Amino acid sequence: MKALVFTGPGVVELREVPEPEIRGNDVLVHVVTTGICGSELHGVKTPGFRVPPLVMGHEFAGRAEDGRPVIVNPILFCGNCDNCARGLTNVCRQRRIVGVHLPGGFAERVAVPAGALVPLPEGIGWTAAGIIEPAANAVHAWALAGAPAAARVGIIGAGAIGLTCLLVAMSGKAARIEVADRSPERRAIASRLGADASGPELIGEYDVVFDAVGAAATHEQSLARLRPGGVAVWLGLADETAEFDAVDLVRGEKRVLGSFGYSGADFAAAVGLVTDWDLSWVGSFPLAEGAEIFTALMNGRATPVKALLTP
Repeated sequence: MKALVFTGPGVVELREVPEPEIRGNDVLVHVVTTGICGSELHGVKTPGFRVPPLVMGHEFAGRAEDGRPVIVNPILFCGNCDNCARGLTNVCRQRRIVGVHLPGGFAERVAVPAGALVPLPEGIGWTAAGIIEPAANAVHAWALAGAPAAARVGIIGAGAIGLTCLLVAMSGKAARIEVADRSPERRAIASRLGADASGPELIGEYDVVFDAVGAAATHEQSLARLRPGGVAVWLGLADETAEFDAVDLVRGEKRVLGSFGYSGADFAAAVGLVTDWDLSWVGSFPLAEGAEIFTALMNGRATPVKALLTP
């Protein structure tokens, strides 16, 4: 079968690979759509967490062998550790991720544990299905922030995670939402989707700031723009280091929360949200063009904001 394979630093290639091995309670999924995640672009450019050769793809949906339409929750957890007992399955101590530790959805077919399958309800198209996984990240981040209705919200980054944070905050009745991004095209999309303002940087004061970039400079900006007592939620993974004013953090009693993944409940909530969203910022491409579009996005192409591959 055909698969897009991460073969080395900065390189993905369309290759012929063996059919998936079905083991234990695995189910074969025929992939219909799979999203390219910003973390994958970064991971291919600077390998570390992901080790080549690897078929990536953790944002995917398709049909089970019996024809059922399904979405895949790619976070696999043990169910036995202390974090799982607390309901923190997204930070399970034995966590594995489909597309990172196991072959993922950049392929025509993939084997996944049966427990990772979530039924795709009738009425949800495949484009929306391909956005459910990033949307679940935004749902989780919104919950971590306290689901603050009537809040002033700042969002750094108008990629897929930033835009889904915008849409979730709108659903959560935020009072005002401002989005920062260097790309004029992406700022225009954020405004079209409902952002009250957009610019290269945040310039106001906010109750909550979502950093969907994760660079040292955006970490600093997220805290500098918080009101005293506000909360910054960091979702981005661009840099391992953070630069910010620690004295301001203490004197302003500001909080920083890391946000990784989602719970099963967050994933289910995302399924219920995406049907009402404007997804005109999402583009679909054949898997055969995957290497070309992946490389273009990795090297800084601003559009489409979100690319889905369709095997």
